[in-house]
Amino acid sequence: MSKTPLSLPQFDLPRFASLVQGGAALLWLPQAALLAWAIDAMLTGSPWQAALAPAAGVLLLGLLRAWAEAWGARTMYAAARVHLSSLRAQVALSLAQRSPLDRQRAQSGQAASVMAEQAEAIVPYLVRYKPTRWKVLLVPLVILAVVLSFSWVAALILLIAAPLIPVFMALVGMGAQAASRAQMVEMGGMNAFLLDRLRGLATLRALDAVDATASRLDETAQSLRQRTMMVLRIAFLSSAVLELFSALGVAMVAAYIGFSLLGTFHFGSWGHVLTLGEGMFILLLAPAFFEPLRELAAVWHDKAAGEAALAGLHDLAAEGLALPGGATRSVAPAVFSAPPSIEIRQLQFAQLDEAPLFSQFDLHVRGGEHVALLGASGAGKTSLLSLLAGLLPANGGEIRIGGVLMSDASVATLRQRMAWMGQRPHVFAASVSQNVTLGRADADPASVAAALHLADLSAVTQARPGVMLSDGGQGLSGGEAVRLALARVAVAVQTAHADLLLVDEPTAHLDSETASRVTDALLALAKGKTMIVATHDPVLASRLQRSIAIGPELAMLEALRA
Repeated sequence: MSKTPLSLPQFDLPRFASLVQGGAALLWLPQAALLAWAIDAMLTGSPWQAALAPAAGVLLLGLLRAWAEAWGARTMYAAARVHLSSLRAQVALSLAQRSPLDRQRAQSGQAASVMAEQAEAIVPYLVRYKPTRWKVLLVPLVILAVVLSFSWVAALILLIAAPLIPVFMALVGMGAQAASRAQMVEMGGMNAFLLDRLRGLATLRALDAVDATASRLDETAQSLRQRTMMVLRIAFLSSAVLELFSALGVAMVAAYIGFSLLGTFHFGSWGHVLTLGEGMFILLLAPAFFEPLRELAAVWHDKAAGEAALAGLHDLAAEGLALPGGATRSVAPAVFSAPPSIEIRQLQFAQLDEAPLFSQFDLHVRGGEHVALLGASGAGKTSLLSLLAGLLPANGGEIRIGGVLMSDASVATLRQRMAWMGQRPHVFAASVSQNVTLGRADADPASVAAALHLADLSAVTQARPGVMLSDGGQGLSGGEAVRLALARVAVAVQTAHADLLLVDEPTAHLDSETASRVTDALLALAKGKTMIVATHDPVLASRLQRSIAIGPELAMLEALRA
């Protein structure tokens, strides 16, 4: 599945705002000229009133510069927030279009950390680094040209000192970006680890593993602390390098101007001695020459963190195992005149970098038939159900349900008439009623109550419709969680008129009494429906109409028995 590459904004207004914000620093040139003129005039005998006009000019130019920087920063911030929202929407859509069975799919804790927390680093990257980059490209060249018109020696000093700063900052910056990326990966891993352990806190307590988990979390936190301090060390090092060379450059310019004004140096000013006003003007411009580079050093960490965050979003939006049909939700319901038949021809499927599970596989299930899929663990029973449900893309062959060829165009419609019951049902942090209906607008309280009664949950206190459940279903036993999934199937059958039931290991890890009740409820729901059940349970398989062996070993055994 192709993905739209994530990119930085290319809108005209943000670019213009970045240029305005960066170019506002050039207003310091006329301000410095006015200041130098006023000082020179006062020292040559002019009255103090002569400084009023330059002072007013400096004030007006300062207000203009402040407005330009504020307008540019506000515009860039608004554009950055919009672009970040767009990036998050792209990543969310990309994740929604990936199969829930994709083994390369990022853990929920890590994805949440990258999208919510780490992605915020993109905003200061766009707001601060972009204008500073314009300022670095524009302001030093203009100041150098102006200084050169007065003194080629002062310009030469600035020209020699300036290139050393980017060279050393580039060397430091390569380490900063790598350190920031490693720190964000470590942060995402710790968030994923913490969320996973919080979900299984009850199990950790039951196994007396809380202390071991806390110890491992502390080790992860210490590792994250070390990586964070490494990033900060590199940031401080880049600032120190810049301050050293900028201080040396300004000091050398000041020394040259001082000796020129004292009459010691008689060269470097195009055939005439520098005046006090000219020397003061050059001296005021020298720190401004290095100011953009100093700001670049200050935002270099923002650049490293922003690019690392952008790379993290790229990784989340990278290609993976696509969900057939994408994330389409608004579809017309499929219409079957009878319980759908299933026809599989020449099916080919293999997980990434693994041996093929199915090669030229054929299967025919009559409409209304109840079939058990038998096979060893890893034989492909769950994968076959997932292929039928449109949760995995086939590598070849065709699947027809009710005579309709499953494709990207039809899979979303076909899913509307399916009911899925996985072997590890997920319980959401919501009420029991919301966990049963899964957002179906046509599921009323009566249908929820009927589904809970069918699943034998009506007498369970923790499974009443209004009871709130935590993420992962803490408070429900394993058997009760399975029966909750059975209630979901019942609602799908009652409200969406599902004609095809796909059930994966419904009696695994259940005691015989609970397994018998779940089996009875499934058979009651499947009357007049087509049902395929993947199971290891011979009792459940014996109550279905037909059993099909999946996997080479059982297929050979079945052939010998025949």
